[in-house]
Amino acid sequence: MTACTGGGGGGGDTATGFEDCEENPDTCNSAEVEPGGDITWVVSQPFGGWNHYQPEGGSVYGLQATTGIFPVFGEWLPSGEWDWNDDLLTEEPTLTSEDPMTWEYHLNPDAVWNDGTPISIADVEWAWKMNSNDEELCADICRSRDTNPESMIESVEQGDDENTVVVTMEDGAASPEWFVSFEDGLFPAHIAEEEGFDLDTPEGMLESANWFNETVPTWSGGPFVIEEGDLENQVVLVRNEEYYGEPANLDRVTLRFITDEGSWIPALSNGEIDGASPETWNEDVINQLQDLGTVRTNLTSGGSWEHLDANIENEWLSDVELRRAIFTAIDNQNIAERTYGGLFPDYSLRTNHVFSQDSEYHEDVLTESGQGSGDQEAALAILEEAGYELEGETLTRDGEEVPPLRLRYTEGHVARATKAELIQADLAEIGVTADIQTTADLGGTLAEQDYDLMLYGWSTTPEFSASAEQYWHSESGSNWGGYANEEVDEHVRMAASSTTQEEAAGHVNAAARAVVEDAYVLPIVDTPVVTFVTQEFTNIRDNNSQSRRALYNLEEWGVVAN
Repeated sequence: MTACTGGGGGGGDTATGFEDCEENPDTCNSAEVEPGGDITWVVSQPFGGWNHYQPEGGSVYGLQATTGIFPVFGEWLPSGEWDWNDDLLTEEPTLTSEDPMTWEYHLNPDAVWNDGTPISIADVEWAWKMNSNDEELCADICRSRDTNPESMIESVEQGDDENTVVVTMEDGAASPEWFVSFEDGLFPAHIAEEEGFDLDTPEGMLESANWFNETVPTWSGGPFVIEEGDLENQVVLVRNEEYYGEPANLDRVTLRFITDEGSWIPALSNGEIDGASPETWNEDVINQLQDLGTVRTNLTSGGSWEHLDANIENEWLSDVELRRAIFTAIDNQNIAERTYGGLFPDYSLRTNHVFSQDSEYHEDVLTESGQGSGDQEAALAILEEAGYELEGETLTRDGEEVPPLRLRYTEGHVARATKAELIQADLAEIGVTADIQTTADLGGTLAEQDYDLMLYGWSTTPEFSASAEQYWHSESGSNWGGYANEEVDEHVRMAASSTTQEEAAGHVNAAARAVVEDAYVLPIVDTPVVTFVTQEFTNIRDNNSQSRRALYNLEEWGVVAN
């Protein structure tokens, strides 16, 4: 379902508008543009680091704020199709061998970083080592948050010439989605070497990864370069004059971090901002946006989903029965209805951690467990059988009172504030006190395990074979709560190394069932999303197939030609 308001660009019908997005997701809201122009775009939260392969920089906010500086081999389009980058590559990569699985990248010899240094095999090697999950290539596995398919790569070598990169997977390894390797982009290895890091040593690689995380990029291999930026306020992008592809239309893009949704309408009216594709919204803001005749608004089902994670290294939450009772007491239907039902009644509850209900691979792994049902009596029965006692509003076990649990979510996230309050009320019915706290640094808070229960979202793509491994493998940098299950480790490993998507889906669903049994993550609801932009600008459309959302084609954005 898609709900759209707003007219064509420039006061006429020169742009199709969002109403065309269901039929033409990759080209809707398009028009001829004038050269130049500035835009101010809202990113709804700050982020914690500049290396998006590490936890602090790996949030959707970090990916959005650094859009346009990383050279990428390809990306997911709004339609869910994979699109190779023909600015960086001279031909479309294909498998040259299936045993071992091997492919080649043919780099454009004109592709350079903004200092004139060619984009080369060294940059691919750096990205491989960064995400290899191999201590011999990078100490502390570079603190990588995502290691697939890169973790199954055996070698990155030069091919017939210096612009040919041959990637070979380990013997016996396979991936049905090998093409997404390095999808979040390359980093400049030569910059790391100039800073004195020895990239041939595990320690030097780790030092370089941490340095990239701490340092505002002055380098770029994409259509934009950062003119100025900080982690708390904004990032300003300007056109990269050394870009080897079609130059960006806009002169300047200011990405402002504005957590207060209530300020968006006044800022739009005052010309302080021009649009956003935020990770959150509330009903009042949408109603006000739809009343603005100068703004196009698109409300549609999104590619993200909300969930509640347990930190099972907490003394009390290490008890699976307490976790099961907590998840059973929470009413997903009520949360979804109260949060989204007013404006988006076609919301979809999440009954699988990886596959939405409209996926051909979806299996309902949740409902039978009772988790998310809001069945307070069933939750109390679980607790009673496990030796807990509820006396008035106090829950005890062996005479010891269950202490308050910190329930955290991202500061300024209005929808999650509502969800947290509803969860708090549900848990109070079974004697569990949820102490609601916000965090201004989601990635850092997760990485430091500074929570008991965390309410947040995952942004998904059409790729799924490695998702479960990222979420739940005992050695994954994104397995924040310390979950370890040998059965799950085996299933997610097999999913990531399957030869077909059907085979991978079978393992993913088996892993998800085990995660439900262990009550580690409670999936709640798919997140409806909104994109809004003033009619002055065109070629801006949402992309729920990737974390960058509407920013995915930033170089194509422009001012509508009169």
